[in-house]
Amino acid sequence: MKNESAGISGVFRWIVLFLACFGPILAGCATDATRAGPEVRQVLAPTGVLRVGLYPGTPTSIIPDSGPGGSRGVGHDLGKEFAHRLGVPFEPVVFQKNAEVLEAVKSGKVDVAFTNASVERAKNMDFTAPYMEIELGYLVPLGSPISSLAEVDRPGMRVGVTEKSSSDGTLSKDLKNARVVRAATLKKGIAMLSAGELDAYATNKATLFEMADALPGSRVLVGRWGLERHALALPKGRDAGMAFARRFAEEARAGGLVQAAIVRAGLRGTVDTKQQ
Repeated sequence: MKNESAGISGVFRWIVLFLACFGPILAGCATDATRAGPEVRQVLAPTGVLRVGLYPGTPTSIIPDSGPGGSRGVGHDLGKEFAHRLGVPFEPVVFQKNAEVLEAVKSGKVDVAFTNASVERAKNMDFTAPYMEIELGYLVPLGSPISSLAEVDRPGMRVGVTEKSSSDGTLSKDLKNARVVRAATLKKGIAMLSAGELDAYATNKATLFEMADALPGSRVLVGRWGLERHALALPKGRDAGMAFARRFAEEARAGGLVQAAIVRAGLRGTVDTKQQ
């Protein structure tokens, strides 16, 4: 028993000695792995701040709030953490609609956006792997006889989409009988549904549920006609920073940062949120 105790004591002393000698080095390595070096910082935030493109009205981007908790939204929260890891100030740049955000990424007026990664958009910007997937669906107003997705694409149906959105691009090609009607902003789309100018509105379900909250009696139809895969979007020509951005997207999803942002924003409609 005495020899066993002496052995345990010896192992304990060795562990303590090892941590004393190498613990600070290991801690430093873990920290450095999630922080950007000066070269990457210069590429991803060339003005010295991280300009994050956002637009209001959806928890996928930003919900402005002047209350104690401040603004929230998955794009807002991820952008703030991305800036922290880069070691630069976070500068939210809020536009009225997503099309303006995408144009700002394309022109380099913002440094990053958090948006649906589509083949068409990839022509003008570079994407990381997706960190979140959201169902695409339809919202119908109070009293609508439409009860399923199949009933939407019929002659005489007017389907609202946000102008120049990915839903606009997809449904303008895929709907064979219904007519696509474009709204300049989500706020305008809500007004058009309320006024009876539309029979349904199409976008990701996170946004549809927010619209439904503003339209009593409206319903988000069960099922989906597609998926949005949200990722970090960077302006073209910033290849030297892509590895860092990709690693951030992976860690944000696997480490629970995305899920925490989803919960804080009250976002609904994600696919397999436990894995986000």
